[in-house]
Amino acid sequence: MPLAYTGIIIALVVVIIYNTIKILKEYERGVIFFLGRFQKVKGPGLIILVPGIQKMTKVDLRVVVMDVPTQDVISRDNVSVKVNAVIYFRIVDPEKAVIRVANVFEATSQLSQTTLRSVLGQHELDDMLAERDKLNADIQSLLDQRTDNWGIKVANVEIKHVDLDESMIRAIAQQAEAERSRRAKVINAEGEKQAALMIAEAARTLASEEQALQVRYLQTLKEIANERTNTVVFPMPLELVEPILHLTKKRGS
Repeated sequence: MPLAYTGIIIALVVVIIYNTIKILKEYERGVIFFLGRFQKVKGPGLIILVPGIQKMTKVDLRVVVMDVPTQDVISRDNVSVKVNAVIYFRIVDPEKAVIRVANVFEATSQLSQTTLRSVLGQHELDDMLAERDKLNADIQSLLDQRTDNWGIKVANVEIKHVDLDESMIRAIAQQAEAERSRRAKVINAEGEKQAALMIAEAARTLASEEQALQVRYLQTLKEIANERTNTVVFPMPLELVEPILHLTKKRGS
């Protein structure tokens, strides 16, 4: 047999073997079609196909990490923000992922973008900034429901950034400053109120006890005496003068 024919035969054998024998890794599955009709899902391991009659589409079952491009979102309180996210999903039904959608990854990406805008557009800006865990759960649940028909399981969704324009950042800063000022005024007013109540209570106590008033007066004199001054002028309370006047009247009578 001529050498040229031998080479052709060897090439044909290699092509047949390549199209007949397939090896799938542990995380891979093969969707088998027999004359264009779905037959079964095989793998992992060694797969033998009938050339020209059976075709196989390979599917990866590992978790896919997909970035959702930045989306322009208008919140419920009419604030324009730019939001991007990341989703984690995997194929759990290779048959659906191959037969029911042409490009499962492109379809999931587009659906993620529309779902992100739809869910966030129903919330106010404060919710986007303060309740990300709840929003992540809402988006994940909705995506999981919509992609179930494609054999997709969405495991997690994470909002990465919520970007505001400069004017909105300044407005939020002014709002925060106004809130801090309001709280400071409320705290100061509450302190003044408590101080006034305590002073009034002290005044009532001193007014009800003459001896307490005299003791307080003497303590005040002691404090004044400790100060470095040459002249001290202080009033004489009537409570101290009245006993002296009473004794003077008795002696005069």
